[in-house]
Amino acid sequence: MPEPFADVLAANEGYARGFALRGLSGRAAKGLAVVTCIDTRIEPLAMLGLAPGDAKILRNAGARVTDDVLTTLVVANRLLGVERVMVVAHTDCRMGAATEDELHEAIGAAGGPDTRSLSFAVGAGREETLRRDVQRIRSFPYLDGLEAAGFVYEVESGRLVPANPG
Repeated sequence: MPEPFADVLAANEGYARGFALRGLSGRAAKGLAVVTCIDTRIEPLAMLGLAPGDAKILRNAGARVTDDVLTTLVVANRLLGVERVMVVAHTDCRMGAATEDELHEAIGAAGGPDTRSLSFAVGAGREETLRRDVQRIRSFPYLDGLEAAGFVYEVESGRLVPANPG
């Protein structure tokens, strides 16, 4: 039986031979954090004209500002030079289901297990979700002074559009 990770481990050998990031600081050189979705059509560094070391990239399904994201932002802000954060949702997002039930049903229909014990934090429209998530960052007491804004990435064009999260 083939090793399930053989392809990526082989690719890593090539990467390691030409490794060029030795000595790169762990601080965010541009003072930026980006919260975005796991969607493979999103290339956070490339879409913002950034290089490795410029920003902290946090990814999850739906680009949501969860409790875990907030605690990670505290570390990034207080210890790693992050002064501003972009929350970047995107068009054609699978997490854009209207209700939790719809998402649970879709997972089941795809052959997945019963996921009703999980919360995927869906239900509001993209703009409302962005507004709420940006507000979570702005009002989190451990992140006072951190600039936060919401954006929508258009997967069809590569364009990033500022949202008006309020």
